Amino acid sequence: MSDLLERLRAGLPPEALITDPDVTASYAHDMASFCEAGTPAVVVLPRTVEQVQHVMRTATALRVPVVPQGARTGLSGAANASDGCIVLSLVKMDRILEISPVDRIAVVEPGVVNAVLSRAVNEHGLYYPPDPSSWETCTIGGNIGTASGGLCCVKYGVTAEYVLGLEVVLADGRLLTTGRRTAKGVAGYDLTRLFVGSEGSLGIVVKAVLALKPQPPQQLVLAAEFPSAATACDAVCRIMERGHTPSLLELMDRTTVRAVNAMASMGLPETTEALLLCAFDTPDPLVDLAAVGELCTAAGATEVVPADNPAESELLLQARRMSLTALETVKPATMIDDVCVPRSQLGAMLAGTAAIAEEYGLTIGVCAHAGDGNTHPVVCFDHQDPDESRRARESFDAIMALGLELGGTITGEHGVGVLKKEWLARELGETGVELQRSIKAAFDPLGLLNPGKLF
Repeated sequence: MSDLLERLRAGLPPEALITDPDVTASYAHDMASFCEAGTPAVVVLPRTVEQVQHVMRTATALRVPVVPQGARTGLSGAANASDGCIVLSLVKMDRILEISPVDRIAVVEPGVVNAVLSRAVNEHGLYYPPDPSSWETCTIGGNIGTASGGLCCVKYGVTAEYVLGLEVVLADGRLLTTGRRTAKGVAGYDLTRLFVGSEGSLGIVVKAVLALKPQPPQQLVLAAEFPSAATACDAVCRIMERGHTPSLLELMDRTTVRAVNAMASMGLPETTEALLLCAFDTPDPLVDLAAVGELCTAAGATEVVPADNPAESELLLQARRMSLTALETVKPATMIDDVCVPRSQLGAMLAGTAAIAEEYGLTIGVCAHAGDGNTHPVVCFDHQDPDESRRARESFDAIMALGLELGGTITGEHGVGVLKKEWLARELGETGVELQRSIKAAFDPLGLLNPGKLF
């Protein structure tokens, strides 16, 4: 420990090192439940690429594991510390280095908060679409590490589609540049995409070149109430089948609606079994909302209410954004699943989740990026009750198994981390896991970067 600290101090300013165990303990884990976390030896908060390189060279020389972190808003344990590790927190590397309206790119450091970047590019008439629900606190580096999504994915896609290039510090301290600043480029293997979603297991992202879009018109939202999740999912299928491209298409079940109302008095309709939010940012959104409203009514909606103005629309979106936080108030603990299925299987996924909740005697609320088929079943339970905790874990696994049975994936945007390691192996199969481990070994032969995650 003394040798480690001495070597780190040789290349870092005093304020970049945290050794107080009471403080380092607060960096030990992200927001996931049921995920093991170790005790870090030290927390380092670098401000420059050179400081990150120094940390990795020191770690390699002493064979000390390194756990990269952003804002620790993750939900899979990917940022959890391992015993004796260096926690490398990148939140101080938070500069927006460039915004180019001509090239439609932004160049940023990993600690830039998603919402800060979004507002900065808006001032140039540009738009950075990926917007996770935690966008006011999560960082771009974390978004890249987990390949995160958000509410707008149905129209604009996920983080991976906006990362053009990266600067990455490798395990041995070398600096690798991947990708490009250009609109097109196919030179060599796509290493940029390889790093997106790698959860800090292949290298430390220290700079990113991000694609931007022209800022669209302000969107308007329609809210539709349904007597069942099945009818709401039918409406989703009708909307997509007819060729509509909403800027978001979100679903909240009755449990979620009630939780949001209880937490924030939002005035959402508690009698509904499923609330569908659909938005358009087209030049004439009212025309699109009217067409979607007819489809919702045909699918069985009991009430269809378009927002009158952008302010009312934003209130509805705030209600959706706070869904996961609201469900956390239902019981002392939650496990948040992240199963994505083909849109055509969305109804089966919600019906199966309801059956699992009944089988295990638990409250499971569901909110979903319905337009993507990406569901977030939230298992609510009392972690101090051993039997209820056991049933919560078993129901969580049953939901993931259901997703795979329906042709889906165990994670659409939250990542694998510690929470879903066993299920990643089931989804990829033996050959898939073997090849992914080979890639990990090529970039990190000593296994120092975020050990114990993914595999």
